[in-house]
Amino acid sequence: METSELLKKVRQIEIKTRGLSSNIFAGQYHSAFKGRGMAFSEVREYQYGDDVRDIDWNVTARFHKPFIKVFEEERELTVMLLVDVSGSLDFGTVKQLKREMVTEIAATLAFSAIQNNDKIGVIFFSDKIEKFIPPKKGRKHILYIIRELIDFQPESKKTDIKMAIEYLTHVLKKRCTAFIMSDFITQDDFRNALTIANRKHDIAAIQVYDRRIEELPNIGLMKVCDAETGHMQYIDTSSKALRKAHHDWWVEKQTVLHETFSKSNVDSVSIRTDQDYVKSLLNLFAKRS
Repeated sequence: METSELLKKVRQIEIKTRGLSSNIFAGQYHSAFKGRGMAFSEVREYQYGDDVRDIDWNVTARFHKPFIKVFEEERELTVMLLVDVSGSLDFGTVKQLKREMVTEIAATLAFSAIQNNDKIGVIFFSDKIEKFIPPKKGRKHILYIIRELIDFQPESKKTDIKMAIEYLTHVLKKRCTAFIMSDFITQDDFRNALTIANRKHDIAAIQVYDRRIEELPNIGLMKVCDAETGHMQYIDTSSKALRKAHHDWWVEKQTVLHETFSKSNVDSVSIRTDQDYVKSLLNLFAKRS
């Protein structure tokens, strides 16, 4: 993409997603994603009913009467976006490509994080870690992230979600809030990796998919290509049995996926590219409030 075209696209996404973050998500984001723990604030004299485990023995010894430590919620978060950049995201039959919707959602979350004074970082993944952007604050950092979301060219077209989750677990030492964004059309079983990661971090999953993966159109002979392997074949979509088999495959795949999220204790939302992602994100936030 040419520089002028890229900057124009960055500006368009900034205007749209920053507005959404300011006007819609400000309060919901804050309440949905809590601080990572309790931070020491001050000491005060011990009062009846206080937990003796909070006594500050150094101050108590100095003043010869009991003092306790007072804690408050540590609001600042580190937010990580795990963004699938494999070949299957370059697909869309209605309104926009899956990759375009992922870019808008990621930018919206980034602006929500920054307005909440949180750090934001990104992991681009295919079947390998394509790029790691360490968490930082500031508008300049977000605009860099948006540029990468729009124009990043992965080396591989394949997907390995398990590998990406394991990388998150190892690369970030402190607890973070992480959003995994993918179509989750994958053969690998990542439940165990997700369960382990969610014990250390606070993970939410955002699935973006196209309606044609859900229902095949009845348009006769159609040439289809696997975006990750390059394999091409013709299918006869006029066959009712074929359309039903495809739909049954999708329903089964979604059932397994939602079971994976549920058993890993991970909140999730599925968004179709021709639907309003604002409503879906608000529903995700509401689950966690």
